[in-house]
Amino acid sequence: MSSRPNILLVDDEERLRTAVGKVLTAEGHRVVCAGSGREALDLLKTQTVGLVVSDLRLPDLDGIALLKAARELQPEVEVVVITGHGSIEKAVEAMRLGAYDFIEKPIDSTALLKTVAKALEKQRLSSENRQLRRQLQQRRGVEALIGDSPGIQAVKALIRQIAPTNVTVLIQGESGTGKEIVADAIHSLGDRADKPLLKISCAAIPETLLESELFGYERGAFTGAAGAKPGKFELADGGTLLLDEIAEMSPQLQAKLLRVLQDGEFQRLGGTRNLKTDVRLLTATHEDILARIEGNRFRHDLYYRINTVQVSLPALRERRQDIPLLARHFLAKFSDEMRREVQVITPKALDQLCGHSWPGNVRELEHVIQRAVALATGDTISGFTFAPSVSVAGESAEATRNGPRITIPVGTTVDEATKRLVAATVEQCGGNKLQAARILGIPPRTMYRHFPDLKP
Repeated sequence: MSSRPNILLVDDEERLRTAVGKVLTAEGHRVVCAGSGREALDLLKTQTVGLVVSDLRLPDLDGIALLKAARELQPEVEVVVITGHGSIEKAVEAMRLGAYDFIEKPIDSTALLKTVAKALEKQRLSSENRQLRRQLQQRRGVEALIGDSPGIQAVKALIRQIAPTNVTVLIQGESGTGKEIVADAIHSLGDRADKPLLKISCAAIPETLLESELFGYERGAFTGAAGAKPGKFELADGGTLLLDEIAEMSPQLQAKLLRVLQDGEFQRLGGTRNLKTDVRLLTATHEDILARIEGNRFRHDLYYRINTVQVSLPALRERRQDIPLLARHFLAKFSDEMRREVQVITPKALDQLCGHSWPGNVRELEHVIQRAVALATGDTISGFTFAPSVSVAGESAEATRNGPRITIPVGTTVDEATKRLVAATVEQCGGNKLQAARILGIPPRTMYRHFPDLKP
């Protein structure tokens, strides 16, 4: 009996409460009673209830109002209303607003028990479905971070620990390490999972537009503002907001963001009213924020606000043992998406992946596998090609060339050194000799003529 959810019976007629309560209790239900709407609301604030059975006409609170308030206090509760002959229209309105069913007076015990049983079964199934969805969200959460390396395991453990809280989180890591996936996981494992998760890149939007995107604007705030528009802080109310590339935000906007974090209030662009918001803030960057603070490009007080907890993602080169797992994941993903029967990565090709430096991290690996699946002619991938290294401003191409290297001892003949270089380049290109010839800057015929052992 104790496993059954409570039934809250609400009616101002004591005789009816007593009679209906006895019928429900005899069937094994746990019943709590209230003689007024206010008393019912007080009970709903302190006790978990599976079903409310309420008269539509109460001395202090309309049954429709009680229905709405009950759903606000306990969203999973089901409601059955009791109605007299003259209030059928009200009962229909209650069902339109979410009531499960209505029972007419005088109450027939058989019909009552049948309706209650169906309503509780619906409540049970709805509760189970919500629980399953939460479990699936949790699996999608940290499990989306693929890997068994100590660094990734530590990140997963930290996410599980902080997700149920409301702390602000700074997610740091190189480009392509999976900062957005971390934000998704934190949101999906938290209490706000059923609320929106909105994302905005501070680097992708001009400063003049970023303010209106974040805080919204009123009609006439600027040329072209024909009507009012809510910003991300309004749209994400009750949920989560990810500010990606937070280090790129201008000092002026940093000051406004700080006010939101301190007071939970902001004004739309061109507005005068203070608007409140309840948003969990996540931020992400690949930049060194401390260096920006030293250069007076980022507010130190805002840094402490957004950095309550810091999640640092390791680069892919720092967790090479995860590369085979990631490669197989992306292989299955793109084979399914492209409807290709590519199922195998040879050991030699896998070694090639593990030997690469991955300047683009997991995102680069994903693109490499995607390209390989698209170009595969059979069910096996025997080699990979990598995009040329990209120079970073202020660094030489040589300094940023992170690809595999070969060592040639002093005294090696030019012919032998050349052969080693060509062989290593062909291997790096996954056996694609035309690609190797282009990288080396020699005609394919020259390669085959001088290195006949490289012919297929």
